[in-house]
Amino acid sequence: MTIANPIRYPNAGSRDLMTRRGWWLVALNLLMPGSAQVLAGSRKLGRFGLVTTFLLWLGALTIFIIYLVKPTAVVGFFTQTFALWVLQFVLALYAILWVLLTLDTLRLVRLVRAHPPARAGIAAFAVLLLVVVSGTAAYGAVLAGSARGALSGIFSAAASEPPVDGRYNIMLLGGDAGPGRDGMRPDSMSVLSIDANTGQAVSIGVPRDLDPVPFSDGSPMQKIYPDGYGYNDNCDVDVCQLNSIYTEVELYKAKLYPNATKQNSQPGIEAMRDALEGVTGLKIQYYVLIDMEGFAQLVDALGGVQIDVKEKLPIGGDAQGNGVTGWIYPGDQHMNGYTAQWYARSRESTSDYDRMARQRILEDAILKQFTPINVATKFQDIAKAGQQVMKTDIPQSMLGYFVDLGMKTRQLPVQNLELVPPTVDPTDPNYDQIHSLVQKAITPPTATPKP
Repeated sequence: MTIANPIRYPNAGSRDLMTRRGWWLVALNLLMPGSAQVLAGSRKLGRFGLVTTFLLWLGALTIFIIYLVKPTAVVGFFTQTFALWVLQFVLALYAILWVLLTLDTLRLVRLVRAHPPARAGIAAFAVLLLVVVSGTAAYGAVLAGSARGALSGIFSAAASEPPVDGRYNIMLLGGDAGPGRDGMRPDSMSVLSIDANTGQAVSIGVPRDLDPVPFSDGSPMQKIYPDGYGYNDNCDVDVCQLNSIYTEVELYKAKLYPNATKQNSQPGIEAMRDALEGVTGLKIQYYVLIDMEGFAQLVDALGGVQIDVKEKLPIGGDAQGNGVTGWIYPGDQHMNGYTAQWYARSRESTSDYDRMARQRILEDAILKQFTPINVATKFQDIAKAGQQVMKTDIPQSMLGYFVDLGMKTRQLPVQNLELVPPTVDPTDPNYDQIHSLVQKAITPPTATPKP
C-alpha cells in the first residue's frame, strides 16, 4: 500500500521520501489549495478547498472576460454597496480557509521525518506562502470594506438623471473652509459639461464677483430676486455676489429647499445650482463640492501633484499681504497638499481670475494622479481623504458609467471657457452673450463638406 500511494501512506522511515513529499505537499497547497488534503489528509476538507478555489478562479476569469468586453459593467458592479460587501465576505472567507489549509498541510508534511536541513526550508516556504496569499486576500477584504464605506459616504442613493441634449452638466464648487475661517462658502465655481457619448469636456469658469446673478426658471430664489441676485445691491448679506448666495440661503432661506438634505445636498448648494443654471443657460444634473479644509490630505494621499508654476505666489497672509509665511516660486514643482492648497487659494499678489486659472490647472494635475496603480496602492488613504473632501449627489449606481466616461475624457483635451474680463464684464454681465458663448463652447464643430 505504501508503494502504491507514497503520498498518503509514505515510508516514514525514509527521510529522502519524506523530504520530497513535504515539498510536494506545500507546492500543491499553493498551486491548487485543497489538493494536499485530498491526496494525504481529510478528503472532505480537501474537496471543500478545491471547490472553493475552483469557484474563485471561475469567478475571477468570468469577471476578467466581462471586463474585456464591457468594462463599464464590471466597474459599475463593484462600485455598489452589496457587491463590495459580497467581495469583502468572499475574500475574508478565502483568507481564513487558506490559513486552515496551510496549517493542515504543515501537519501532513510531518517535518520531524524530513531531513533536518530541509525542515526549516519547507516550514519557511509554507509560512511565506501563507503570509503572501492569506495576507493578500485579507488586505483585499479590507480594501473592499474601505471602498464600501467611502462610496456610501460620498455618493447618493438617488435615481440616475438622463443627459440633457446629449450632455451631463456638473456644478463644481470649491469650498473655502479651513483654519481661521468661520463656516464654509464656495470660493470657486465652475460647470463641467461632458458629452455623454464621446466624453469631450468643457470647463466653464464662473467668477464669484458676478453681479447681478439670474436664477433658473422655477427657482424659489427667482421669485425673491426677479431682477437677479445683487441687482441694485439687493441681498440679505454684507456682500452681494455669486458665492454669497450659498451663505444667505444657508443662514436665512433654508426652507426654500426643504428636500435638499434628502437629496444628499444642502439648501445653499441647491440655490447655487439654480444660480449657475441661470448664468450658463444649462440644466445642471449633479454637483460636486470640494472642501478645501481636507483638500491637502487628498493631494498627499495621491502622492502630490506636478505643477508648472508661472509666477511667484505667497503662502499665507491677509488681504493686505501681512503674515506671509513662505513663497511658491516659478518653475516645475512637485507639490505636497499644503503647497497645492495655497497654489489654488493664494490671491494676494494676483487677481481672482488668475486664481481661477490656477485652480483649473490644479484640477487637471489631480486628475492625472488618479491612475489605476496609484489608486490601488493608496486606496485607503484616498478613500479616507475623499470622505472629508468631497460631497456630491451623483448616484452610486452611476459610478460605473461615469468612470467609463471619465476614461474617455482623460484621452481628450478639456476645453476651457472662462467668463472673465475682457470676454465678460462681471459687474455688468450680458447673459444673452454668456449663453451664446456657452453654447458655442459645448457645441461640437461640424465637418466642412469638401467641394
